[in-house]
Amino acid sequence: MTTINRRRALSGTAAIAVGVPVLAACGSDETDSATDPATSGASDPTSDPSSSETSDAGGGEALASAADVPVGGCFVVSAAKIVVTQPTEGDFKAFTAVCTHQGCLVETSSDGTIPCPCHSSTFSLEDGSPISGPASSALASVAITVDGDSITRA
Repeated sequence: MTTINRRRALSGTAAIAVGVPVLAACGSDETDSATDPATSGASDPTSDPSSSETSDAGGGEALASAADVPVGGCFVVSAAKIVVTQPTEGDFKAFTAVCTHQGCLVETSSDGTIPCPCHSSTFSLEDGSPISGPASSALASVAITVDGDSITRA
């Protein structure tokens, strides 16, 4: 029988010797729908499955309808990784929906900010700048076109 001492147990060779898988204790390899590009938006009610279609009007990617975006809030188009905001009625802006802290997707909201669910960062509806951290960089601006009720990527 193999004797397991402290050094062997901590180095992982004891676990291999007895057939137990070794698990890392540091870092995070968690995969969830907010951070995994393969699953983000797969069952997310904040994105319209047709949002990746091309619009005939603007020639760009259809993102949302104006009705999807609350005044004083934002609407996340998960498939495109874009968040569309409406800081004041009729004033639409768009930013990347990928949080600048650790790459999670921000969430749809009507509370006056763009919230990130992973570490509670919030961003401005006006310019994508961070309001509260840990994120310290602004969300990148995305050019959009609003034609009637249709919002498309420019």
